Amino acid sequence: MLSSTSHVEHRPYAKLFAAFFAGLLVAAAGLYAGQYVPPALRLPLIICEILLIIAMVIVRRRKAVGYGMMFAFMLVSGLTLYPVIAHYVSVLGADAVLRAVGISAFAFGGTAIFAMVSKRDFTFLGNFLFVSILVLIGMGLLSIFIPFSSSTAMVVSLFGILVFVGYTLYDFSRLTLYGFTEKDIPMIVVSVYLDFVNLFIYILQFMGILSKD
Repeated sequence: MLSSTSHVEHRPYAKLFAAFFAGLLVAAAGLYAGQYVPPALRLPLIICEILLIIAMVIVRRRKAVGYGMMFAFMLVSGLTLYPVIAHYVSVLGADAVLRAVGISAFAFGGTAIFAMVSKRDFTFLGNFLFVSILVLIGMGLLSIFIPFSSSTAMVVSLFGILVFVGYTLYDFSRLTLYGFTEKDIPMIVVSVYLDFVNLFIYILQFMGILSKD
């Protein structure tokens, strides 16, 4: 059984949140710089972003490499996020996008706090969430070739919102129940960042569909 000192050592939340905040600043810098990226570079940047995630999974036990890749990922993610934000600003307006940020932050923060305070085990959701991600990817690819009706697109957006609320429960439940070390922090930061960003994107999609109806 872990002593109270060991219990704290395996949950360095202060360092986790500091790393997460630093990562958000780097992503914000990337988002700002994204306006200067030529459209021809967007697809290579998306591929680079995916490769960075794969590389981080492979080397996540190496603290120094993990942090370097974490910040590189955040920068690239900010660059690739800019066209999405710019599109919805033009469609919905800046005020609506800011509301989506607020709704996403409230949903993400509330879900994370609930998972940490309740200490319920939501790790059983893992397999379902993984399959759900594959379904979302498949639906996204299908929509390229077969445009969805507004009702179908709305269902997909709602499903995406539920999936990433579920992933937030899953990730913070796992941290609370099983703990983590400093070496795990870079990968955890990327995981929870992806939870938030994807939740935000699906909320934007949902708002975009509502605005057309």
